[in-house]
Amino acid sequence: MSPSRVVAFGEGAVLVELEQRIDPAVAALAAAIADAWEALGHGAAVPTYAAAVLRFDPLALAPRDAESAARELAARTPAPASTATGRIVEIPTRYDGPDLAETAARSGLSVDELVRTHSHGEYHAYFLGFMPGFAYLGGLDPRVRAPRLGAPRARVPAGSVAVIDGQTAIYPFDSPGGWRLIGRTEACLFDPGADPPTLIRPGDTVRFRAIG
Repeated sequence: MSPSRVVAFGEGAVLVELEQRIDPAVAALAAAIADAWEALGHGAAVPTYAAAVLRFDPLALAPRDAESAARELAARTPAPASTATGRIVEIPTRYDGPDLAETAARSGLSVDELVRTHSHGEYHAYFLGFMPGFAYLGGLDPRVRAPRLGAPRARVPAGSVAVIDGQTAIYPFDSPGGWRLIGRTEACLFDPGADPPTLIRPGDTVRFRAIG
């Protein structure tokens, strides 16, 4: 799997784009490219579903050289043999979110059907982003229709279990957010004193367990 595009991303970063789809193998390769870039010591890297942003210091590495290095690195980085760590993370969830009934109706499901659909799924943790401990979890049943809110909430409580088309996630801290809230959990998603500090890590499989 070769990069489809390698381009400058501002003055101090390069964007490596892969096949544009949500797929564990593509996300794993993006993460491998990011890890390999950081191992070279050029700067921090941020993987996403199908791309990686590779940062560098333009005073230490000329932008043209950074782009060439990124292209060469992406071409020689092998796709990981496995996209799963073997860890299964279970999240006890109380399904009482403010958007639960509306999301069920939008999806043509009863509230109970939506709860069963969400809680019986298995979700792949693709990457962390947005805030510490926020894992982007793919694999939401396509019957669940959950477009982003037209206007984001100013405050989403920590522990909120949320959905958006094709994805689900848990907010680790109080923050603004535009995903649809269907439940909540008491699980701690990020503890700076723990090793590792994040409950969910890329490659994990996440299951939500409905509680009363």
